[in-house]
Amino acid sequence: MTKPHLHFIVPGDIDTPTGGYGYDRKIAAGLRELGWTVDIVSLSGSYPDTDTETRLAAEATLALLPNDALVLVDGLAFARLPDLVARHAGRLRLAALIHHPLADEGGLPAQTAALFEADEREALRHAAAIICTSETTGRRLADYFGVSSSHLHIAPPGTSRKSLLTDKRSRTRLLCVASIVPRKGHDVLIRALALIADLDWTARFIGPSRDGEWRARLDQMIADAGLENRIDFAGPLNDLDPEYTQAGIFVLATRHEGYGMAYAEALAAGLPVVGCAVGAVPEVVPPEAGALVPADDPTIFAEELRRLLTDDATYQDAAEGARLAAERLPRWSDTTAIVARALTESGR
Repeated sequence: MTKPHLHFIVPGDIDTPTGGYGYDRKIAAGLRELGWTVDIVSLSGSYPDTDTETRLAAEATLALLPNDALVLVDGLAFARLPDLVARHAGRLRLAALIHHPLADEGGLPAQTAALFEADEREALRHAAAIICTSETTGRRLADYFGVSSSHLHIAPPGTSRKSLLTDKRSRTRLLCVASIVPRKGHDVLIRALALIADLDWTARFIGPSRDGEWRARLDQMIADAGLENRIDFAGPLNDLDPEYTQAGIFVLATRHEGYGMAYAEALAAGLPVVGCAVGAVPEVVPPEAGALVPADDPTIFAEELRRLLTDDATYQDAAEGARLAAERLPRWSDTTAIVARALTESGR
């Protein structure tokens, strides 16, 4: 039997330390473990804000792929290249990996959001298979973008079970893992933390700062609240296990998530969670694992965090809820099997 061969196209460097690229890396590795040949094809240029040079580079890259090649394109690129996708759909077996629709990023100018939505809607028409990372995103693609159920496959991210080093854990050590961008709601989190400045806590913000102006705004908010010695921007880290195992509570005031891999990893580490009931987060975090509150409401966020920090019974119940929820989460082998099946069907 011929070994399946996949060309996996990603914008930029697949080793970029974000949840989306982490998913891509896990899928590539999992398919190789199943016996697939997986070639990572990196697109140069700027995504999702594509320019002429970026589009020309993508055109040159796709033109080099052999006829009838099986190609999986990360949605960050796929959604912004509708004309290119349409031209190559007849000769390539194109599949799209959608983490969430680009227009759902939040904070986008209305004109930009409308352009992203129109491009993605057109591009998806030409995909032989569409793989997305949550039921919520799947419903959005079906109900709003008109994606046929026969083309849609749901492959939630897997998790890796972590050893729970409880002797190193401190309830007052708060952990946030997310790229430092407006959608992730660090501004809301900082406001919430300012409201509980009377309590004993420190916070670690793990993730790359991809927007210098936004980071500067957050730094100013922290300074204005007098929290410089309590909130630490640690940047991106390759090994997050020590962070998850030493933290006491996971906090993320995100405005939208196509899935929420960091939430899942927190549950896998047995961490109580305070987050936001947006996007696919309620699929991942059950009520008994902490609290999900409305987005952009630092007051309610602070109230729930205060309860976990001050009430022993509430904290222990949430920690147990997190551990039980972790047992229901998929493993990466489950995710890879779904992706492999979707890609195989798209090649028929």
